[in-house]
Amino acid sequence: MNSNARDTTGSSSTSLWRGEGARSKGPSLRLFSVVERGLVVLLAVATLLFLILPILIVLPMSFSSAESLTFPPPGFSLRWYAVFFSDPAWMIALRNSLIIASISSVLALGMGTVGAYALVRGRFIARWAVEANFMAPLVLPSIILAIALYIAFARTGLLGSLAAVIIAHTLQSVPYVVILTSVAISSLDSRIEDAARTLGASGRIVFSRVVIPNVMPSIAAVGILVFIVSFDEVILSVFLFGSNFTIPKLMFNKLELQIDPTITAVATLLILLTVISLGCVALLTRRSGLLLRRF
Repeated sequence: MNSNARDTTGSSSTSLWRGEGARSKGPSLRLFSVVERGLVVLLAVATLLFLILPILIVLPMSFSSAESLTFPPPGFSLRWYAVFFSDPAWMIALRNSLIIASISSVLALGMGTVGAYALVRGRFIARWAVEANFMAPLVLPSIILAIALYIAFARTGLLGSLAAVIIAHTLQSVPYVVILTSVAISSLDSRIEDAARTLGASGRIVFSRVVIPNVMPSIAAVGILVFIVSFDEVILSVFLFGSNFTIPKLMFNKLELQIDPTITAVATLLILLTVISLGCVALLTRRSGLLLRRF
């Protein structure tokens, strides 16, 4: 009896001691948690400001009335936008960028979507080698890819042509299409395709009339992303386009030779294009998620 009483008393005193310790440590743990959350928020805000600061500087400078790059701008003016839209060199560069980005995006979507479907649904020998081949342009630095294509196109006579840049941009964009489209195809229930085959549909019909319509929002979103990637590419254009210009290449050339305030207007328009494109991607991605959840 006495021993049981002592054990009970000892265990109760121990539990009380532990409870007091937990209660005594509670405020300090909560204080540490608050401080930790504060540091995380502070780091996130500092990182966001670091990323946004160049944009906050470029945007006002594009409306500056000064003859050179000046911050803060002394006055408001749209002269640099007028210079951009009235300069034939900028318009030719814009036309080249739009042509290259549009054609390379369509080609990359076609090849990348077929490749993604084969990698997700296919079962064949050396599948890893095919996947590595698709991913190679993404793993290699752009300058290595540019040098390799420079040598290849110099031997075939395509160097300096529009076709050379389109091929190069397509090769660079295909990995993005394969990676992102594979996610959408993997999310699609394969039983839908099995049901179509059971009803007599061929593989081509299943792919074109079952798979593609269900993942079309994701394909459209990927198309916008690879369009932006191609439109902003400068290294491949510098190596392969000869004396011709795209928008990024002409911007690079202007910065190298002289400080032209027109660049700030062009940069602002590119920022606007990127923001609108990312908004469209967000809407398409959301629609794609809702569509896939129905199945």
